[in-house]
Amino acid sequence: EMLTWLIYPYNYDSTKTYPALLYCEGGPQSEVGQFWSTRWNFMLMSGAEYFIIAPNRRGTVGFGQAWTEEISGDYGGLCMQDYMTAADYFTDNVKQIDKERLGACGASFGGYSVYWLAGHNYDVKGYNDGRRFKALLAHNGMFNFEQQYLETEEMWFDNWDIGGPYWDWNNPQVKKSYANSPHLFVDKWNAPICVIHSEFDFRIVASEGMAAYNAAQMRHIPSRYLYFPDETHWVLKPQNSLLWHRNFIDWFDTHLK
Repeated sequence: EMLTWLIYPYNYDSTKTYPALLYCEGGPQSEVGQFWSTRWNFMLMSGAEYFIIAPNRRGTVGFGQAWTEEISGDYGGLCMQDYMTAADYFTDNVKQIDKERLGACGASFGGYSVYWLAGHNYDVKGYNDGRRFKALLAHNGMFNFEQQYLETEEMWFDNWDIGGPYWDWNNPQVKKSYANSPHLFVDKWNAPICVIHSEFDFRIVASEGMAAYNAAQMRHIPSRYLYFPDETHWVLKPQNSLLWHRNFIDWFDTHLK
């Protein structure tokens, strides 16, 4: 059982169908609650007439320590199953959600989640073309774990959650973690993806986003890169927030409407 928020579209009409977005939380040890932000804002996202599916997947806080700790060393495991389970449950059980117009979005660990889901978005039962997600957006996400390990300013966190350096191949947790680095699954990418990254993000540096965007370009995947030269791991300047949201809505409107 998993607490999952379902936010209804603005001007909701039960006789119509709407596209939906799976929201992938960052952190990863943080709660999906009734927060308000100038970046990830459920009211603005649903205000663009989308259903928002926001699961408290493995790793979130507030549901017992065991639930929180099940994400460490298992980034590509149970937490990703939680995302896919939540997406499938609501697209199967809410008739107003158009199952064939589902997108995914997230930042930080949520950005990693989007990159990982992009590489596992094929041969999915119950979807017409085998793709669960028809459009994706990743903000300041981890793309290449080996690159990330040597670049981040939060080294203790990679040691705790990933298990340590990638050259420690005798460590089972290290093997499992690095085997789930999104860059290893780029050959399976099949959906349009928007990449957003900021120059002053020292937690997950801008080269991660550029690498992901270049990978999409080389695979001839429809893609867009939005770069903020004056932002950090967050988007804090008002004009940048306006640009962020205009890009966010335009991207998903283009591919899901």
